[in-house]
Amino acid sequence: MGFRTGIVGLPNVGKSTLFNALTRTAAAQAANFPFCTIEPNVGAVAVPDARLDKLAAIANSKTIVPTQMTFVDIAGLVKGASKGEGLGNQFLANIRECDAISHVLRCFEDGDVTHVENRIDPVADAETIETELMLADLESIDKRRAGLVRKLKGNDKDAVQQDRLLAVAQASLEDGKPARSVAVDAEDARAWKGLQLLTAKPILYVCNVTEDQAATGNQHSAAVQAMAAEQGAAAVVISARIEEEIAQLEPDEQAMFLEELGLQEAGLDRLIKAGHDLLGLMTYFTVGPKEARAWTIEKGTLAPRAAGVIHGDFERGFIRAETISYDDFIRLGGEQACKDAGKMRAEGKGYEVREGDVLHFLFNT
Repeated sequence: MGFRTGIVGLPNVGKSTLFNALTRTAAAQAANFPFCTIEPNVGAVAVPDARLDKLAAIANSKTIVPTQMTFVDIAGLVKGASKGEGLGNQFLANIRECDAISHVLRCFEDGDVTHVENRIDPVADAETIETELMLADLESIDKRRAGLVRKLKGNDKDAVQQDRLLAVAQASLEDGKPARSVAVDAEDARAWKGLQLLTAKPILYVCNVTEDQAATGNQHSAAVQAMAAEQGAAAVVISARIEEEIAQLEPDEQAMFLEELGLQEAGLDRLIKAGHDLLGLMTYFTVGPKEARAWTIEKGTLAPRAAGVIHGDFERGFIRAETISYDDFIRLGGEQACKDAGKMRAEGKGYEVREGDVLHFLFNT
């Protein structure tokens, strides 16, 4: 499943530096001038998971394949983007294609790096982008509701549902609240997601601080964290420059470097995990002598759909899922030991896959 998180923010906040570190490449041009990122850069990043290594060691797996998250470095936005200012139209279209937003906020002072508004105020920066997204959503809703008039006259069921949801979103936006603040019933969830409203996407605030504040944060990042808590959103504190340096080091050197800085883990690991949680994702495993692999699914996924992530035939011909919990697999020392101890379960089509399940699917071709 290809989950995409857009890295957004005003120009010169550290988006491209962060992206370079995320993807372990210098594909995105990081430069001190607005709009240096003209086309979105895309990179797939492994989601850190120590459990996978432990499973592979027990099964003597030849290959380890972690699950991945795709990050998109999107051109910087300025005030007026909803009306096409700067690279506004392109920016908004690229966000629409993402499942979530990682909003990078400048929480550092540096006279050598220009701020597009000539000030350091991350909360105000967040409000600037949120306002532009809300204005873009309102314009989109107006056009879409106007386009539904003919179908509504014909009492088209889908059109009635869509117009009702658009009206709810419009009311929220006109009240100054993003679409993600709207409570949506389960029967409307799919149609709501299909609206692709920019402000309906979950958001993670990334506080970019200086190297010496990576472990503690500062007053700017504290303000962002308070704002995130108020919104029910998430926030992480990192130094993009440190992450860029770490990305160039060997694994053993990375650990030493982090220890010297007083950090328990790389900020990127926390960012990736936070993005994973933000999207309501979970992981299950398939383990064998050839390969130990992590698979990403949404929380609440039933076994046949989880099987379909591997291959569509697995879902269509699903018979059952032989299931072992991660804890049992590790504690007892592998699949056969779990079988002998009665810890392997046969689960049917109604089984809701749990975090960390080790699964083997049986299916008809």
